[in-house]
Order: sequence, then structure tokens, then C-alpha cells
Amino acid sequence: MAIEIDQDACMGCEACVETCPDVFEMNADGDKAQVKDPDSDADCVDEAIDSCPAEAISRA
Repeated sequence: MAIEIDQDACMGCEACVETCPDVFEMNADGDKAQVKDPDSDADCVDEAIDSCPAEAISRA
């Protein structure tokens, strides 16, 4: 299941980047998070999903 971020919902709080930096990063503008490893099975992905205040991260 690929990890996705709803760009319309993302607030750019960086919680996912801080929680799971191997999977998430900020975009070039620095205002939204993006997935750099959509197929990751890292343990921190579920923690990042739970920590997102906008509930913008999902597995599709």
C-alpha cells in the first residue's frame, strides 16, 4: 500500500517529517510535506499517520 499525503489537507506542520524523516520531507517551497518513499514499511509511518493533525496521510 502506497503512502500518500493529501496536499489540500496538509498544513505543513512538519510532524511527519520530524517523526519519520526517511519517508517524508518538505516540498521545495517548504509549505507542504511530501512522500519520498511511498512504499516504505518503516515502523514510524503509522506513528506519522497518527501524529498528523490534518489527517492528511494515508495508505492507498
